Amino acid sequence: MCRNIRTLFNFEPPATEVEIRDAALQFVRKLSGFNVPSKANAAAFDQAVAAIADEARALIAALTTTAEPRNREVEAARARERSAERFGRAVK
Repeated sequence: MCRNIRTLFNFEPPATEVEIRDAALQFVRKLSGFNVPSKANAAAFDQAVAAIADEARALIAALTTTAEPRNREVEAARARERSAERFGRAVK
């Protein structure tokens, strides 16, 4: 479930609001054990996603580095190579 949480810091272009929210959503899903919460838990679930997205945004803004920003396409190609080696097949 948490495979969709990606590193969001030090990329060019910077992480979008959608990427930050998606990472927060995956994190809350993992913690709660719910892929989709019940109506009774929906408000708490949504509040947690919003709070974690806010904290993630603040963390990303506060971090500093002297390293060059990473390129998303290059990192995606590396991930596909690692997957192909791990699973022994080509990944698109």
